[in-house]
Amino acid sequence: MKCSAPNTAPTASRGRPREFDPDEALSAALRVFWTRGYEGASMAELTEAMGITKPSLYACFGNKEALFKKALDLYERDKMAYIGKALEAPTARGVAERLLNGALATHCGTSDPHGCLGVISAVACAEDDSIRAHVIARRIASEEAVAVRFKRAQAEGDLPDSVNASALAGCLTTVLQGMSVKAQGCVCPTELQGTVDTFLSMWPSR
Repeated sequence: MKCSAPNTAPTASRGRPREFDPDEALSAALRVFWTRGYEGASMAELTEAMGITKPSLYACFGNKEALFKKALDLYERDKMAYIGKALEAPTARGVAERLLNGALATHCGTSDPHGCLGVISAVACAEDDSIRAHVIARRIASEEAVAVRFKRAQAEGDLPDSVNASALAGCLTTVLQGMSVKAQGCVCPTELQGTVDTFLSMWPSR
């Protein structure tokens, strides 16, 4: 798919509108949002990184909010794919281990900005309640999916009945989000690996 940038030149010099790859432009926008958060990312920064004009951005992606939601979709599909794989682990502890190590690799890697886009945007959105609510709703949906998986683990005898599956999923989410905040603050991966190992060492046994 190609999007055409509006041609604003005089009629005499009009030609075929310049085209750009929306997938590449969206990837560039994602990186800006991931680095700056929703409110911190200015339209000037976004259009410069995407290599397009503001009219082109509006024509292809809609407004800034719509662009951000598309960037979130891309982020979840490409950068958070480990979540779906984690839920397929044969044990509840395996789910937690895959989630924690996946977050560590994603949020502390060398090729992408550090931290979690959702956490960064939810914490930094002081003025845009709709974006904050949207990000939180996605986080809640993810946490509920983990809770459902843990409840299944209980039914299979993998987790003791004394464990509150929803509370355990919430605890895991809290650790994951805390790791993201620390990663954004450039805490070394070795320290965060210690967090992963400590959390797993406290996992409720059958």
